[in-house]
Amino acid sequence: MTFDYQQLYHTGIRVPDLEAAMAELGSTLNVTWATAVDNPAQAVWTPDQGQQSLRLKFTYSCEGPQHIELLEGPAGSLWDGREHPGVHHQGVWVDDVAAEADRARAAGWTIAAAAKSPDEGYGNFAYIQPPSGMIVELVNAAIKPRFDAWWAGGSLG
Repeated sequence: MTFDYQQLYHTGIRVPDLEAAMAELGSTLNVTWATAVDNPAQAVWTPDQGQQSLRLKFTYSCEGPQHIELLEGPAGSLWDGREHPGVHHQGVWVDDVAAEADRARAAGWTIAAAAKSPDEGYGNFAYIQPPSGMIVELVNAAIKPRFDAWWAGGSLG
């Protein structure tokens, strides 16, 4: 694999209640939060469930360069923080999600989830996982300007 781990920009944390976690962590960690997103139809593909549309609530800390991502997903989903809250993944910007995900697969990593199936090129993100268990989220660097605007006080759009 050749993705640049120095492009790490966030740690994804599953939480049971997004608003409560924002209140709990914000002042203690001295961070502010981007406007929370409540997406009733987040596209996600998993090897076990195939293509799905799940409700996902999430936000990021505005401060960086290392951002905190909070995720609240439905019961039983990969983003469910009710039974297993805490750190879920590390996110890195990459220029080509499909190429990096395919390189990871060739090196023995698995695809834990992605916006789209491998046959459809994974979409804007893919969670990859080596046998040792760490999850890395490959995120398309082309969408970084949207995130920069969101962290600066705009909408994710």
